[in-house]
Amino acid sequence: MKPGQDPKPINPWLKSALELGPPILFFVAYMRMQDVTYTVGGTEYDGFIIATAGFVPILLASIAVLWTLTGQISRIQVFTAVMVVFFGGLTVWLNDERFFKMKTTLVYGFFAGVLGLGLLRGQSWLKFLMGELLPMKDEGWMILTKRIAGAFALMAIANEVVWRTQSTEFWVTFETFGLPAFLFVMFMTQAKLIERYAITEDDGAA
Repeated sequence: MKPGQDPKPINPWLKSALELGPPILFFVAYMRMQDVTYTVGGTEYDGFIIATAGFVPILLASIAVLWTLTGQISRIQVFTAVMVVFFGGLTVWLNDERFFKMKTTLVYGFFAGVLGLGLLRGQSWLKFLMGELLPMKDEGWMILTKRIAGAFALMAIANEVVWRTQSTEFWVTFETFGLPAFLFVMFMTQAKLIERYAITEDDGAA
């Protein structure tokens, strides 16, 4: 796909299913297999490890389908896929669920760090990722970037606290539903900010 070219249209329900399907399937698989131990090649694996082993190819397949249908794949999707493959692979290879749990902390921590680095340079790198979706003045992008960077940092800390102090079942529920819901609400509460700094037709003409 050429830079700047709009993605191909796709049914929003299908897009949501492809994006939300893998983590929900992981949640369902874990809940069904959490009390079962599987022996593969003479090694025992609990339900979490098996669910993780299934989640990795399902996520990659969903991203590949989205790429095929829209002709576009975001930098965030690429980074997330790399982290899932790396830490999911370590989790299965070493038979240790901690690696997959730490992955979420590192992903959100990385996003917070990258946005924070941009802010230190006086730039909104969030605008670089989302500028075409939200036409907004630079001042608004700086404010929004600070808030989203803070949200990512808070999510990284929350994940680290939860996986270290709570049960695996609680963490799976928190990671599947709690963190995405928090991020969704965070974006929704920025409506007034976006409206205030939105670039209008008059601004564009000027």
